[in-house]
Amino acid sequence: MKLWGGRFEKSTDRLVEDFHSSISFDRRLYRQDIRGSQAHARMLGECGIISLEEAEQIIAGLEGILADIEGGGVQFSVDAEDIHMNIETLLTRRIGEVGKKLHTARSRNDQVALDVRMYMKEEIRATQRLLAGLQRVILDLAEQHLDTIMPGYTHLQKAQPVTLAHHLMAYFQMFRRDMERLQDCFRRTDVMPLGSGALAGTTFPLDREMVARELGFAAISENSLDAVSDRDFAIEFTAAASLIMMHLSRFCEELVLWSSDEFRFVEMDDAFSTGSSIMPQKKNPDVAELVRGKTGRVYGSLMALLTVMKSLPLAYNKDMQEDKEALFDAVDTVQKCLVTFTPMLKTLRVKNEVMYRGAKGGFTNATDVADYLAKKGVPFREAHAVVGQLVLYCLKEGKDLQEISLDQYRQFAPAFEEDVFRAISVEACVARRSLPGGPAPDAVRQSINHGRAWLEKNTV
Repeated sequence: MKLWGGRFEKSTDRLVEDFHSSISFDRRLYRQDIRGSQAHARMLGECGIISLEEAEQIIAGLEGILADIEGGGVQFSVDAEDIHMNIETLLTRRIGEVGKKLHTARSRNDQVALDVRMYMKEEIRATQRLLAGLQRVILDLAEQHLDTIMPGYTHLQKAQPVTLAHHLMAYFQMFRRDMERLQDCFRRTDVMPLGSGALAGTTFPLDREMVARELGFAAISENSLDAVSDRDFAIEFTAAASLIMMHLSRFCEELVLWSSDEFRFVEMDDAFSTGSSIMPQKKNPDVAELVRGKTGRVYGSLMALLTVMKSLPLAYNKDMQEDKEALFDAVDTVQKCLVTFTPMLKTLRVKNEVMYRGAKGGFTNATDVADYLAKKGVPFREAHAVVGQLVLYCLKEGKDLQEISLDQYRQFAPAFEEDVFRAISVEACVARRSLPGGPAPDAVRQSINHGRAWLEKNTV
């Protein structure tokens, strides 16, 4: 008989058994379920709801089940539906009638809410550690390339010269915000729901704070309906994971472009590339492409969770069983992508000279020519028009701005002097942009130092 089968006269149809069961995926919560049950049993004993001896018997029995599961000695049953009832069934078989007292003053509704929150606290921290590892690689690469000049782009058209260090540090800042979002999510996840029952709490005199302390929660939930019926903390994590994946995807898109023959800015390490089954010359950036592709998978998990929860009345509904597969897949995907992307980036070979040549082409110093005129007293809008005409002239002549003579410059504006050539070298264009947050090496070095200090303070 089912543990809940007292009011039923017929057995559950086999089709429903398979459809209803979640053990195939929620089995990964076994450790959280056992630890939560041990804390619950200990509290029941301390509060005199069951005897201390019974509590110790339950705790020991659960410890044995944990060891057996981790030793591969437990076969979970579809008939027992989920991880919670599987473990309770195993416990009763192991220690007898006392095992049936474990579920006193508890519902599967607050039990699963507890398990998922415990699981998510661990996975948020694990994701933060992986992000921190990636950020360290970015900081190290940036430090190596403080003087590596490359073209910056807007609309995928060459815009102004920057440094590779500055470009990399843009991603550091993106991942820093991702870390902060995860920290915020952790704070809202760190709330202990056990004691909420099915929806209306319990008449037993529980010590909820005791359970929270044992399980390492910062607070207890303040509304029993809310505690069992929302999964916003899981949605929030999946949203944060989607933003991490979006940032990884943008980075991967650039690495794919940069490793193409058209750019040739970087080359992927052989260990993080693949070949073609037909074209022997190929070296494909498949890892970066796959991370880019998996972004959609995490987005899908976010939309699935939002859709599951979008119109559910209070309190718990069976729809909420559908939260776990999407959540687990989002956790697995973002972590696997971080695990693989980080060493791929670390082993990347940068082609400094190719980047430098790229920065010198495409009139990336045109803005600096306009700034030069503005500093000579020419109104900027007029200077902008003059330089636009200069660029058009150079395009027709097949030359860059560095390649025309001073006399040719003066045909467009008499304010040009010999010092214009020093002002428009790509090195000078980068070095003058030394405001905090700019691409000048000193400014980027300061940003790197700030990044290292922030990371040291925020490592979990």
